[in-house]
Amino acid sequence: MTRRTFVSAAAVPVSTLAAQPAPQIRTGDDVGNQKLVMIGAGSAMFTQGLIIDWIRRKYQGDWEIALVDINPVVLDATEKMVRRYMLSAEKPAKIVASLDRREVLPGATLVVTTIGVGSRRAWEQDVFIPRKYGIFQPVGDSVMAGGVSRSMRMIPPMLDIARDVHRICPQARFINYSNPMTAIVRAIRRETQANVTGLCIGTQQTLQYLARLADVPMANVTARWCGVNHLTWITEFRQDGVDLWPRLRTKVAQLRAKGVPVGRLGRSFSEAGGKPLRHEQEMTMPFSWELFDQFGAFPAVLDRHAMEFFPQRFPRGQYLGGTLGVDIYSFEAVIQSGDKIYERTISLAKGSGPIEDARLNATSGEHSQFMDILDSWTHDSRRWYSVNTQNNGAVSNLPAAGVLEIPAVARKQGMAPLPLGEAPSRVASITMHRIATAEATVEAAVTGDRKMFAEALIMDGVPDQTTADKLVEDLLKAHKEHLPQFA
Repeated sequence: MTRRTFVSAAAVPVSTLAAQPAPQIRTGDDVGNQKLVMIGAGSAMFTQGLIIDWIRRKYQGDWEIALVDINPVVLDATEKMVRRYMLSAEKPAKIVASLDRREVLPGATLVVTTIGVGSRRAWEQDVFIPRKYGIFQPVGDSVMAGGVSRSMRMIPPMLDIARDVHRICPQARFINYSNPMTAIVRAIRRETQANVTGLCIGTQQTLQYLARLADVPMANVTARWCGVNHLTWITEFRQDGVDLWPRLRTKVAQLRAKGVPVGRLGRSFSEAGGKPLRHEQEMTMPFSWELFDQFGAFPAVLDRHAMEFFPQRFPRGQYLGGTLGVDIYSFEAVIQSGDKIYERTISLAKGSGPIEDARLNATSGEHSQFMDILDSWTHDSRRWYSVNTQNNGAVSNLPAAGVLEIPAVARKQGMAPLPLGEAPSRVASITMHRIATAEATVEAAVTGDRKMFAEALIMDGVPDQTTADKLVEDLLKAHKEHLPQFA
């Protein structure tokens, strides 16, 4: 069978899809006067990263940054932390905080959502309850039982936020970082008139991973991709027009010959020396390369996320001699890390004076894209980013209403997805299923229909109706306070 590649529906230069290195940070730049409203500011990692990035930019315009969270304790700590950071700014932004977003949305030019309904305690239940039924997840925030459960909590309040944004500040640029990304963006596009764009840095990180593995600089690399958030298929990867897949296949073959488990799902820890995956082995991403062998395209965002889209391949979460989410990509470790970040936020809030320079030099995290995009909007720089948005024909053989993660150019008028033509048939078939599953999930979350909740679980890997029905009841009981639509 001949594999099909994207056939461009318009004359789009390949260079516009370049896997660009991060732009040089502009300092002393003028993006005009801005009012940024951060809804879900208690997401401490994102908030700290964005504020640090903002301070380093040294913007010349007048800024107001409004912090919104429904938890008064978390909001108070976040506000105090941000005010400490502002002591290091050459031109501090005006900082306000509110438990009610409607108080601060008037006049907003930028709105960012990072909410997590129920926070980490609810997220734990999304993963721990399915474990009782033999369903194991390393993430549980996007798909499978955990992602569907999270959607039931997240979609109704995100719809309320979107309606407020459209009503109060319709001209504001509206960016969502909250998961499950695909279901949230689809729900907002389906149920409201708000023009939301979803951002995730995962595809960019995967392109960087491939460049490192191929031992090539990012500067002259180009790529094409499409899919859904956390399962975005990179279909082309080139350097100066030369296809890099042969080089990567050779590199993977060399690693396999050395006994590193690249794409060998039958290998176990005992075959690898009886030890957990070392750094080199983990970087080889065995399951992602197995998918590449099968589909001829590489999945972003690598093993930890990608394997959740194929639960049938890992009965009871078994993978490389361990269990997903337990001793392979430990879910508990992720939760513990989040709790530590929260503790550090509380600690920073209790202090006084400027926060040490070491923190101001931190640049990692998903926040970095946001300020880059703002610069590209303001200066019409037309840099590309990987965005989650309604397809609307960008990929001609996938539903127009489906939400895809695809390349888009940030221009003065907003985000402009690039026309990509047809996706390869194998990629399209997998993506079509994910679009349909997201639609069922949105329908259940919006209507509060228990039968549709169970149907979404089955479509997302729960093996039978009996298990799905039991999961629905257990999850509804655990999250009752956050699910009024099911009352």
